[in-house]
Amino acid sequence: MRWVSESVRRWRSGGSVLAAALAVALAGGAAAQTTGPATDGGVPAGTAAEQAAAPTTGIPLPGGFTLTGLGAVASDYLFRGISQTRNNWAFQGTFDLEHESGVYVGAFLTNAKFLANPWNDTRQELDLLAGYRFAVADVKFDVGYIAYLYPGQDKAPGGQLNEYQEVGIKASYTIDPVKLQAAFFYSPNFFGRSGDGYYVEGGVDVTLPFGFTAIGRLGHQWIERNAFFGTPDYLWYAVGVQREIFAGITLAVGLYGTDISKRDCAPVVDRASGGQRICGQRALFTASRAF
Repeated sequence: MRWVSESVRRWRSGGSVLAAALAVALAGGAAAQTTGPATDGGVPAGTAAEQAAAPTTGIPLPGGFTLTGLGAVASDYLFRGISQTRNNWAFQGTFDLEHESGVYVGAFLTNAKFLANPWNDTRQELDLLAGYRFAVADVKFDVGYIAYLYPGQDKAPGGQLNEYQEVGIKASYTIDPVKLQAAFFYSPNFFGRSGDGYYVEGGVDVTLPFGFTAIGRLGHQWIERNAFFGTPDYLWYAVGVQREIFAGITLAVGLYGTDISKRDCAPVVDRASGGQRICGQRALFTASRAF
């Protein structure tokens, strides 16, 4: 999660995300590449933006490259089920440049906002991605790396910067009208300097009549040092539906949530000692356009 504050070392630990270390589209050759719907998007796995793009063939470039992108406006920025904007609107952009060999680089940019004591001045997040996409039989794989950066953030006294890194793998298999997906990610020092982070996710997309796509996601995040991170290990889920409505614009609505109680949801000393309202169940609305 990327919502942990600078005061995380004083937070309680507990027991125990339709966006991650591998995070770009699972596609075949560049000529046939598609972005969307759901996890075929150049954004981190576990993000809501990942589940909001209509298919696109991208823009062919010289040298065997293909450029794809996604712009989105959402009622929140959810990463693995938890708000990264303190329940405010998010404005996001994604770019993905892939060579016909399967090698790619990409970037994901969004606004972000966290609560902290004494303060956390994060205003934006920039994720840089690189990896390799390939297929074995009919199974598509994506092996990649992501650096989660927060340009302009200053370190608060006694705190630390938000940035961290992940590596991971995604896989997808389609049996029309169903697309099955799975992912695994690892960080050697997760957000908040919380130590080893392990994440697994499973998902399904189902093509429905009249141009609709139904989406389901289930993921689990493990954190080595929960007190540094701000929550216990947790499960998150999402169910939703999306449809292209006009000129490539896709609307999506979904229900997202986690199993984190409010009292264990990133409490902040003197500011939200009883926990925050960023882990609970909520409806998410997204409008996006891919190219």
